[in-house]
Amino acid sequence: MAHELCLVEPTVTTPQLSLSRMLRAEDGYRCSRRIWSSFSVAELDRFNSQLLLAVAVPETAEAISFFRALLNRPARIPTLAVVPGESSEELLRTTSEVADDFMFWPIREQELHQRVKRLLGISRPDLEAAKRALIGELGLAQVIGSAPAFLEVLANLSRMGPSDAPVLISGETGTGKEVCARAIHVLSRRRQGPFIPVDCGAIPEHLAESELFGHSRGAFTDAHRDHKGLVSLADGGTLFLDEIDTLSLSTQAKFLRFIQESTYRPVGAEQFCRANVRVIAATNRLLEQSVRDRQFRNDLYFRLNVLRLLLPPLRERRGDIEVLARHFLEKLGSQEAAVRKSLSPAALRRLEAYDWPGNVRELSNVMQRAIVLSTGAQILPCHIALSTGDPPDECSSSNFRSARSEAIAAFERRYVREILHKHHGNITHAARDAGQDRRAFGRLAKKYKTDPGA
Repeated sequence: MAHELCLVEPTVTTPQLSLSRMLRAEDGYRCSRRIWSSFSVAELDRFNSQLLLAVAVPETAEAISFFRALLNRPARIPTLAVVPGESSEELLRTTSEVADDFMFWPIREQELHQRVKRLLGISRPDLEAAKRALIGELGLAQVIGSAPAFLEVLANLSRMGPSDAPVLISGETGTGKEVCARAIHVLSRRRQGPFIPVDCGAIPEHLAESELFGHSRGAFTDAHRDHKGLVSLADGGTLFLDEIDTLSLSTQAKFLRFIQESTYRPVGAEQFCRANVRVIAATNRLLEQSVRDRQFRNDLYFRLNVLRLLLPPLRERRGDIEVLARHFLEKLGSQEAAVRKSLSPAALRRLEAYDWPGNVRELSNVMQRAIVLSTGAQILPCHIALSTGDPPDECSSSNFRSARSEAIAAFERRYVREILHKHHGNITHAARDAGQDRRAFGRLAKKYKTDPGA
């Protein structure tokens, strides 16, 4: 007996995208296909279906509206959602609430069959377990990496999500602190509430209290009406304070009281307000040193430092450089280029040899620039512009001799710089280690304008 499936897809589908081609009658499936533009939650009652397949690829406004409607009127049958590999936070949040399982596009036919069979045969308690797993996977979908240090971060994210305790995220600039904060929010019980990011470093000191806690009408000259602060907007959800170390000591004191009592008083108001907010704070500085320097309150530090997440810099997880580079190539390439582009082995080696002071954010910018500047279907070393002071290798050469000269020059430049760095700029020791005459080695260092003290 064939299994009845209700399949909802975009108006236009390609042969590769259509799930009905993967779930054939000879495999025991019968699909009732509908399109988003003419489908509603009420129509579910008309189908005697055992499984709802909702395809939101490419992401459609109709799919998001449908998932929202399912929140108020849950489907009586299991739901399998197919979402883009790069989905908006709104789509991920609504999908995590209504779907019993999900798959990121592109999908494999064998895996699709396994997911469908599992959903057709599982009981309601198992559905709840599947939903919990779905929320977890969606929360971590945008957090990419497989290096051991980063896998530990992922494990901690999964543990921290369900808690309501404050989280303090530390890491260099560009390591993905806000991405991790959003993942914690999606993994929490507050995922239906707002996620309010605050760039503390961008708020002028004299406006910080008003921005955070709001103000009442007449509190100051330009206060013509009551104004809700960011704390109020985050009620029921998560407040993410990036660069929290930039807040003044007086603002820190007021925020400490809010964390302790969940109450605050808007500027100029006579009464206190209450807000149910989970606080996640982030800093790219050593906050313990700021406490010792009396630039950050130690009592606020201890209040925030309940759950601590330390993000490793990209140079300590070099194995993830290729994974992230190809991820950005796929994500940004679809936005910037009409032709699908690949990364040459030489370009990848150039990426992996760099220390990435700007971390993941810098890598994303470098890949976007390379996609825009490359004219062919392959990204070459010359398209990888790094902040090293060294010009990238030329993309092409007029003949074999000049190509060989350029390759030798590039090798000599890197070799001299690295061996001088190893010997702390000592020409004599570096020349001896290289097996070169000191004078000849010195000429090489001068030729490539290498600073011996670098």
